[in-house]
Amino acid sequence: MMDEVFASFVFYSTLLILKMYIIAVITGQIRLRKKAFANPEDAMRHGGIQYYRQDPDVERYRRAHNNDMENIYPFLFLGAMYSLLDPNPTIARIHFQIFFICRVLHTVAYVLPLKPPTRSVAYSIAQLPCFSMALQILYSVASSW
Repeated sequence: MMDEVFASFVFYSTLLILKMYIIAVITGQIRLRKKAFANPEDAMRHGGIQYYRQDPDVERYRRAHNNDMENIYPFLFLGAMYSLLDPNPTIARIHFQIFFICRVLHTVAYVLPLKPPTRSVAYSIAQLPCFSMALQILYSVASSW
């Protein structure tokens, strides 16, 4: 953890994982409040089979969470590998910060929902540091052969 780049990566990755947990907990709370359960046994436990149903609010949070999983998990791999390349600490931190800020903005834009194209712009900008890290990883690996 003494490496500045890896410490920065761990910091922002942990914040992203916490954000994912928060969205998951909120999704569960909305399910309970709206009585919209994904499994019949849960519906039966909370009032009856009629609550085995979808709800637009629950689905919006689920989609936000799914989008996080589709994007944050690859970031975790790319960021870890990128950290091993001994990049400039300031540049690395900027990569991690851009991804983090854009993912938070993406989630906020998803769940509120904010006016388009806020969500898609946040998504697109968050991809830039991922592509940058991926290209640098590939270049480093290819040049070491």
